[in-house]
Amino acid sequence: MTKTSPRATTRRPVGVRPPAPGPALTSAAGVTAVSDTPLPTPQRAAVLPADTAPVRVGAFLLSAQFPGQTHGEALDRTVRAAVEAERAGLDSVWLAEHHFVPYGVCPNAATLAALLLGRTRRIGIGTAVSVLSTAHPVTLGEQAALLNLTSEGRFTLGVGRGGPWIDLDVFGGGVDAFEQGFPERLDLLLRWLRGSRVGADGPQFSFPEVAVVPRAAEPPRRPGLGSWLGLGDQAGLLRFPRQRKDADGPDGELGSSGRPVAGPPVVVACTSPGGVRLAAERGLPMLLGMHSGDEDKLRMLELYRTAWLAAGRGEEQLRRVGRQHVAAGVAQVEDRTSAARATLLRAMPGWFEYGLGAHRTVDGRERKMRDPREYTELLCDLHAVGTPKQCADRLLATAERTGIRRFALLAEGSGDRDATLHNIARLGSEVLPQLG
Repeated sequence: MTKTSPRATTRRPVGVRPPAPGPALTSAAGVTAVSDTPLPTPQRAAVLPADTAPVRVGAFLLSAQFPGQTHGEALDRTVRAAVEAERAGLDSVWLAEHHFVPYGVCPNAATLAALLLGRTRRIGIGTAVSVLSTAHPVTLGEQAALLNLTSEGRFTLGVGRGGPWIDLDVFGGGVDAFEQGFPERLDLLLRWLRGSRVGADGPQFSFPEVAVVPRAAEPPRRPGLGSWLGLGDQAGLLRFPRQRKDADGPDGELGSSGRPVAGPPVVVACTSPGGVRLAAERGLPMLLGMHSGDEDKLRMLELYRTAWLAAGRGEEQLRRVGRQHVAAGVAQVEDRTSAARATLLRAMPGWFEYGLGAHRTVDGRERKMRDPREYTELLCDLHAVGTPKQCADRLLATAERTGIRRFALLAEGSGDRDATLHNIARLGSEVLPQLG
């Protein structure tokens, strides 16, 4: 058994459970295939096997409209932040989508991903998440295939169930698409991404078999050495090399044979036991919300492992897919911890109240929100908020405690464009080197 690093005993709170009741204040909404039941208590410190894979850090960009900002200013900050993330050497950028609320003003994460793939050369771009309850799975599958094939495999499709919002009425999915329809929608999407001809005969979607064009499962063109080094087509343009990938091959889910599935990697946002089981049964890695502490992550990973093994898959496959789980979080790098917390506490509570307060439920059901300031304080306690060393220690402690190696960190919590770019630059220059 390996020794636990001193980082794992950091004084920063680990595994603080979110206050209840109320929905998680995160764009990566979960999926529920069965009624919620208590998650089992983890029986060991880490439910993933001991691993030496690198810790990989990405920027989580919600295109948040803070009070007093225009939609264009929020989107401009996202585009500039993605370019800065590549320059800073981050592994990835994750994009959220929302409708009709200033919490996030990007209505289609795949569309914004297309723009950012064109503005960058090496960094991975993913959706966190594309909401399947309000999108046709074939439409989303076509978009994902297009982005995967034209970006040399840099696109990752994150999907989720979304929330019980008025969006369901506007786009025609209705409450059933949210409450019962996610498994059918996910399965149709996966068949489209993996197949060459697809038809459907289900409660929500029924159509004759058609050809899949373009085929996501077609292997992407292999990048040359210059592209791998981040040089792209312009040999004179110097960029930071991308964070090292796993030695085991491409990202994403594994097929029944244990080999990686061709096409864009797919991750599923999970905030409930039903969502965890659904992801495990389909061999897909999870995206865990930023409200989850280490103890919450461990419970979900243990449930995932149980469902994975029950589906007849082995430990080695679990290890490989386990490397692709993504934990959403928050990052604010400052010279002093008090300054980092103060930056977020000045801006985020007002954004939560202004942005999430605009949500309307589809059927008038009652909804409750956490206290915005208390929730911001919780996020500061759980995540990489503080000095560069404290941020690195927090990420490494979570990696050692849970086995999760990939992070999508909300970097725009200050609400200010220039401060966001500076925060991302410090993540790259001062935090990444300490992650090994």
